[in-house]
Amino acid sequence: MAVTLPRPDRRRALQSAAAGVVVLALLLWWLLPVGDGEKPEGKVTFATGVSTGVYQTYGEMLKRDLSRDLPDVDVTLLETRGSPDNVERLARGRATFAIAATDAVAAYHGRDAGRLRACARLYDDYMQLIVPRGSKVRSARDLRGLRVGVGDDGSGVQLITRGLIKAAGLDFDKDIKAVRSGIDTMPALLRKGKLDAFFWSGGLPTTAVRTLAQEYPIRLVQLGDLTGPLHRQGGVTRYYRAATVPADAYLEIRQPDDVKTIAVPNLLVTTDRVDPELAKGVTRTVIENRDRIGAKVHAAQKVDLRTAVFTDPLPLHKGAARYYRSEKP
Repeated sequence: MAVTLPRPDRRRALQSAAAGVVVLALLLWWLLPVGDGEKPEGKVTFATGVSTGVYQTYGEMLKRDLSRDLPDVDVTLLETRGSPDNVERLARGRATFAIAATDAVAAYHGRDAGRLRACARLYDDYMQLIVPRGSKVRSARDLRGLRVGVGDDGSGVQLITRGLIKAAGLDFDKDIKAVRSGIDTMPALLRKGKLDAFFWSGGLPTTAVRTLAQEYPIRLVQLGDLTGPLHRQGGVTRYYRAATVPADAYLEIRQPDDVKTIAVPNLLVTTDRVDPELAKGVTRTVIENRDRIGAKVHAAQKVDLRTAVFTDPLPLHKGAARYYRSEKP
């Protein structure tokens, strides 16, 4: 039986149609929201931070919204010593999600470090050096010989503080009397005269600092003179940027001017073990409840869909990436 071949013009038409189908399929994949799989369920552990820090408050607000958005997911909050502790717990499978500063993530080289993934860039932590209002300390360079709260061992506060003390030309172990305490105890120690100063890294404003200012006259010390020496140390210091604490960040302090300091971004971190639909759902709740969470945690108002995908040094979790694709303009 004779086979009739398509005429050249017909063949070209068929080829064009086929190509058009491929282009249309790709266009639909990009333009249409990514379909949901099965709804996530089960138990989730969220590593936060010390009880009076911003991480903990953020976790409490996020847990409330997750209970509404993902009703079959049971969220447990885990108080920790901060970012380095959180990263360690994630990598070892002892937490499902956590908030961690980018410097702590970049500094981690432990087991399963390569499994860490990010869901979103959140808000920046601001380094704050707090002293009694009448203190003669005007720079970290003036801390020699003083009793200084440096954060708990394994905390993000201490990670940055060590770099700042070095940038100030001081030896952390010899030139200051380092008191290894967290934000849950340092304000009381300062108020009782058992500390001369303390460092804190957190979102603005931090409730514990505000409460202290209501009870005891304090002042923020500028750290802007250390930005250059800090960056010259290399390594994780590339994640620090020059910043200012606005004068109205703490109305209770009645600081007349902005205070120069450094800031470091925070990430919502998980691992590649986490189900993509769970990561997608958690990411959606973080982004879509920004204003609700921000009403209580003012730093969370900085969370933005346009910048949330910039999660260096970690790649995005594939579930989070699905969410962002579904929300593209």
